[in-house]
Amino acid sequence: MSDSWTSSGGVDLHLDLPAGRGRRAALERALRHAIRDGRLAPGERLPSSRALATQLGVARGTVVEAYAQLSAEGYLRSRPGAVTEVARGPGLLPRASAAPSPPRIVADFRLGRPDLSMFPRAEWLRALRRALQVTPHAELGPLDPRGSPQLRTALANYLGRARGVLTTPERVVICSGFTQGLRLVGDALAAAGATSVALENPCLPDHRATVAASGLNVVALDVDDDGARPDGLAAQSVAAVLLTPAHQAPLGATLAADRRAAFIEIAARRGAYLIEDDYDGEFRYDRHPVGALQGLAPERVVYAGSASKSLAPGLRLGWLALPADLLDAVIEAKRRADRGTDILAQLAFAELIGSGALDRHIRRMRRRYRHRRDALRDTLGRYAPAMPVHGIAAGLHAVVTLPEGVAEADVLAAAQRRHIAVTGLAPFWHPGPRRAEGLVLGYGTPAEHEYPAALGHLGRLLRAASRG
Repeated sequence: MSDSWTSSGGVDLHLDLPAGRGRRAALERALRHAIRDGRLAPGERLPSSRALATQLGVARGTVVEAYAQLSAEGYLRSRPGAVTEVARGPGLLPRASAAPSPPRIVADFRLGRPDLSMFPRAEWLRALRRALQVTPHAELGPLDPRGSPQLRTALANYLGRARGVLTTPERVVICSGFTQGLRLVGDALAAAGATSVALENPCLPDHRATVAASGLNVVALDVDDDGARPDGLAAQSVAAVLLTPAHQAPLGATLAADRRAAFIEIAARRGAYLIEDDYDGEFRYDRHPVGALQGLAPERVVYAGSASKSLAPGLRLGWLALPADLLDAVIEAKRRADRGTDILAQLAFAELIGSGALDRHIRRMRRRYRHRRDALRDTLGRYAPAMPVHGIAAGLHAVVTLPEGVAEADVLAAAQRRHIAVTGLAPFWHPGPRRAEGLVLGYGTPAEHEYPAALGHLGRLLRAASRG
């Protein structure tokens, strides 16, 4: 049977007591667990044996014997006046108290997130149901480490028409987001004897950490208004160069055509690889999206993409389109890592692509994000005209340059006081001399209905900062 009683501290305790024999042992076990996990705090008084017996519908002797046993074990103690309470002995956990709620963020411009309130729940549910209906039982079993054949086929076709990627399903490896994909490539390069990889400066801090986790040295490659500078490789010997050519992360430049050609020539001549992080290439606002670098040299470029910006980071769906020479090593690295990514998510995503729902969602979100970009630019133009906005031709973030005399750390501190979430530019720079200071604003993050108010909070913050 199940019953409950309320402690002196007002805590309702649910006890499962069997009918018939064994009720004393069950009562001991329930009380012991309640004391161990802190639901009954040290010093808390328990009901008298008579009162508890009445509440639980058991014999008083059952409660007396349970109290006696737990007292002998040190969980309970009796005080004069027949009061029984939880002992204050060693090893007993205090009652867990609710952690204070973090302050509510009134304007969330953190980097790396789309508007999660716009996730296409109905389309995803239909895709998942369809996948479960048509997928043979055998395909839910042990996985090919490359991933679902259906998704690899769908991605090869989709990436070819949407991003200009030249690949086949056999050369696509599904991974748990871009970070795992980069780690797999780094591990494969290190296993082949590589020692160094060049990364843009600035770049995402996670890129540096992931490359270093593969045991590879990081070489900084400067960036300007035309993207990463290939002349920085003249005196460097690296096995690969990690680039964000469609929308440099975080400064926002598009890699110029002559530099694309230069990087490909250098990679071919040195037998090196280019790793293309196409993290938000679908979202271009001034013209059609720029095609992937991979299409110019499929045997020298590792193409990497994910569903993190188009759908949601929590799906943990990413993919690599690989040169033939790297394919087996990356597959083996994936096998060692986790043997495969969530198959149901893969099948649902394949259905989303095949039905055209992904294309419709991206077109819809491209319009919304363009309106957000325009509203951000207009708001900052009114509130803080001395702070120019860069990198807004594409993507889901913009960079605000701080004028001389306005310190990044001071703006971040003021934002924290106002409960505004923004990211500073400092963590993106490689170790060394400090470069420009600024803010990286993820304008895709706020929910649609919160965006106008969030812009107001941000504008007032930057207006106050510009006035000192």
